[in-house]
Order: sequence, then structure tokens, then C-alpha cells
Amino acid sequence: MSTLNEKARGSDLTDADLHDLRLAKAKLEHSSVTADIAAVVGKPIEKALEYLPSRLHTRVRDLTQHALLKGLECAVLTMGDREQRGSRDRLHRMLVAGAGTVAGTFGFVSVLVELPISTCMVLRSIADIARSEGHDLSLLEVRLSCLEVFALGSKSAHDDTVETGYWAVRAALAKSLADAAAYIAANGLKEEGAPVIALLLSRIAARFSSVVTEQLAAKAIPFVGAVTGGTINYLFMKYYQEVARGHFIVKRLEAKYGSAFIEEKYSACNA
Repeated sequence: MSTLNEKARGSDLTDADLHDLRLAKAKLEHSSVTADIAAVVGKPIEKALEYLPSRLHTRVRDLTQHALLKGLECAVLTMGDREQRGSRDRLHRMLVAGAGTVAGTFGFVSVLVELPISTCMVLRSIADIARSEGHDLSLLEVRLSCLEVFALGSKSAHDDTVETGYWAVRAALAKSLADAAAYIAANGLKEEGAPVIALLLSRIAARFSSVVTEQLAAKAIPFVGAVTGGTINYLFMKYYQEVARGHFIVKRLEAKYGSAFIEEKYSACNA
């Protein structure tokens, strides 16, 4: 007997699902934090980058990889609630804005200390959104998909990675995610330096660091203080919430219709 999923895979999208797919595409293809941050600091991001200490340019990727490791620990060790409920997007935005305000009060150096904290906060919000879209956070693959959102969010002109576009990035990360999931399932996170874990984090950091660089550059501008630092964090959170919403809508529809079918419909539909 055919299952409901098998029947769905052979049919066209319902009107409601087509609406959701268009919404997802709009969030994934058109969201950008760069213009919003530029509006807050009153300068183009390219100008803001001039205020970033030159020695930090080479450290940003290492900083983001460390932040992602803390995020991975957070995802694997503390996410497991499978009960579906609405996401608390506004609460998470206010919490991360508060962290940015405190960091801004103590100056730019404190922003570097705050990065792992804000990254974990963003990850918790991403997981909240995944759960609200019907995904089971007790599954390791879902928790790693939450971490994947940090790679999907790069829309920076300074992003020098080869892969562009939602589906291309997912395809590029697929094997690393699968290998990391298999390793963690067998060994846990006792050896965070394991090659498969390091490879996954470095691939995500390669994209995430471009957005982090712009965020840090904006906070490094001399007149940016506590209030503006909090606003930048708020925009940073909102940006990844939008990307997460789009990503987990797509994954929900993939579970219903099949990945190839949804990718085809995604490419054809107007956002």
C-alpha cells in the first residue's frame, strides 16, 4: 500500500505548500543583513570595514570556528525537545540585543568575548524555529541542520567561497554533515578535534565568518556604543531567524514531497 508520503511525492504542491515554498524562497534568496547594519551605522559596510583592526581580519575565521564549536556543543548536549510549538523569535532577538548592549558598554574587545555567547543564542532560536516547523530536535541530523543555517546565511560581497545559492551550499555541506553525524552518534563530542568535526566547522565558518566580519566592523566604528551594538545584534539575530525559517520550511516540504521535487519547484516558483 502506498504511504501518504509516496502519494504526495507524485502529486503537485497544494496551494498552502506552494505559498510556503514561495515564502521560504523569499527569505532564503532576498534576506540580507548588510544593508540593515549599514543603515544603523550610517555608512556602507565597506567603509565600516576600515575601522576593523587589520590584525583581526586573519583571526575572524578562527573566532567564528571557535564560536561554532561552542554552538555544536550546545546543539548536541542541550537540544532534545521534540514537542512542536510556536517559536519565540522576538524574545530571542531581545536577549541577543541585551548581550550586544552589554558588550558595547565595555568596548570592542568585549565583542570578541561575546561572539560565542551570541552564536549560541542565535542557534537556540534557530532550533526553536526548526521545532515550530515540525522537526524533531531529538534527532542529531536536525540539530546539525540548525548549525548548517550559519553557512546558508552568507550573502556578503566579501564572501570568497565558491558555492553560492541555497541548494549549492547544501550540496557542498551534505557529506560533511553526514560524516559528522555518524561520528558524533558513535563517539559523542569527546574529541571535538576529530577531522570530520573540524572539517564541518571549517566549511561553515568559511561562510559564517564573512557575516561576522561585517558585524564586528560595524561595532568597531568609534561612535558605535552600547545602544547601537545591541541594535546590530538584534538585526544579526533577525537575519538568521529569517534564513532558518526558510530552510526549515523547505526541509518540511522535502519530507512530504521529496528533495528533488521540491528543488525543482523552488527553482520554478516566484518568491
